[in-house]
Amino acid sequence: MTRLILFLMFVAVCSPAHAQLGGILNKAQKGLEQKQKFDELNITAEEERTIGQDVSAKIRTRFGVVQDGPVHKYVTLVGLSVARESERPKLPWTFIVLDTDGVNAFASPGGLVHITRGALGLLKNEAELAGVLAHEIGHVAHKHTVNAIRKNKAVQMGTSTALKDRGSFLNQLSNKAYEIVLENAFDRGDEIDADKASVQYTQKAGYSSATLADFLTRLDDRNKDQTARNGLFASHPETQERIDRIRQSAGTKRGAAGEARYKQHIKYTPVPITKIAAVQEGAAGLTGSTSKAANKDDKGAEKDKKAEEPKKKGFGIGSLKQTVAPEKQSAQVSASGGSRGLGPDRAAKGGSNPSLVKVATLTDAEVEAFKKALV
Repeated sequence: MTRLILFLMFVAVCSPAHAQLGGILNKAQKGLEQKQKFDELNITAEEERTIGQDVSAKIRTRFGVVQDGPVHKYVTLVGLSVARESERPKLPWTFIVLDTDGVNAFASPGGLVHITRGALGLLKNEAELAGVLAHEIGHVAHKHTVNAIRKNKAVQMGTSTALKDRGSFLNQLSNKAYEIVLENAFDRGDEIDADKASVQYTQKAGYSSATLADFLTRLDDRNKDQTARNGLFASHPETQERIDRIRQSAGTKRGAAGEARYKQHIKYTPVPITKIAAVQEGAAGLTGSTSKAANKDDKGAEKDKKAEEPKKKGFGIGSLKQTVAPEKQSAQVSASGGSRGLGPDRAAKGGSNPSLVKVATLTDAEVEAFKKALV
């Protein structure tokens, strides 16, 4: 009897400890699972570059590349001048001029920055170019696209299945990154952060950072009659708010504008927004655009417009399309491209050659000499 009492007392004493131990083990297991999911979404620098190259291939296929070595070298020198002042100066920064009249710029993860010849035509001086490139560099340096992907709940929910094949998963992430980059789908905080980065980088490189506000003012006036959000810097916050913030951040500090050097290297002229050639409806894989024939029913009557309203923007792992290889000459746009409406710059027709223009590797000494010659 005494032994039974002692045994029951032992069980009574040990049960809470066992339950507590079980709780600790459960928490530890959950912690390991959360860490695994985090690690699965923790994109390495190499993977970031791979995603960026995939996104760049699609952008180049969509708009084509200006096949002009001297122009690319000049834009690269300006870009490196400000990129070296960023938080990630050692990335393999690549600067690409897209062959379209549309005014736009795109930053792919890993350090690939694109700007259109239409934007180059609208810019007035080198400081404005530096400001635009620095804004895109800020998106890359602060990993805005990568972080947006990692924060996406649909991506997080799909990791357990998709990560059975890491390559396939990265391919899917590339499609999401393409959507973000092409649609300028950065949130308010990211855009403000990139604007601040632009001011900081350009000032450190010796440029007048207030000139970015001058360009935005010109761009805002150009786009004033557009009902849809259009092209470069089209995302929130509103342009005037951004202009005010940039001027405030730039303060009274002045740097060089580099107008003469810009005009020496860049000969493009701006194309009026009403004259920009657009991709024909149903062509170039512009999601949301259809041919006239597709807009009619089997009796030739116009279909109900309500049925053709763009679907609400959403994203799911299962809905992502496969990577579009540049050699296929496909200009497929993202899964939800068109959900925001296609402005003239976003729908602008591009060139047919997506090939990169080879620029000789520029040394630190060459970049520094370029910066010192800035006036």
